[in-house]
Amino acid sequence: MTIRLDHTIVPAKDKEASARFFADIFGLEVKPGNGYFAQVQVNDALTLDFSDEPEDWGGPGFDPRTGNSHHYAFHVSDAEFDAIFARIKLRGIPYGSGPGHHDDGKINRRRGGRGLYFEDPYGHLMEIMTVPETGT
Repeated sequence: MTIRLDHTIVPAKDKEASARFFADIFGLEVKPGNGYFAQVQVNDALTLDFSDEPEDWGGPGFDPRTGNSHHYAFHVSDAEFDAIFARIKLRGIPYGSGPGHHDDGKINRRRGGRGLYFEDPYGHLMEIMTVPETGT
């Protein structure tokens, strides 16, 4: 199958601030330009396009009526996990072991790797996870 995700739109209260936060935590850069979106190139095939568009309920990210938010999950290498985790801790961002426990200060060990969840400043739930190499 040759289907791949090219980009996704991330609603934000302040697209530039959201893009900078994401780029800083993940060790990436916001693409230059003053377009409709503030774009972060995640890898060769994917950009996150941050947009100043409110959610249906009127705000970005976390919906206080339902307790739901957008969820963005990323597989990363062990070295990338360590670097991202260090930036999370340096900024004092609460993190946790699961979507319902994203502030318990723990990491999980699912599938033999490590994982954690944290919120961006606008309520989106971010997840990073490693998967051990299988030797194939």
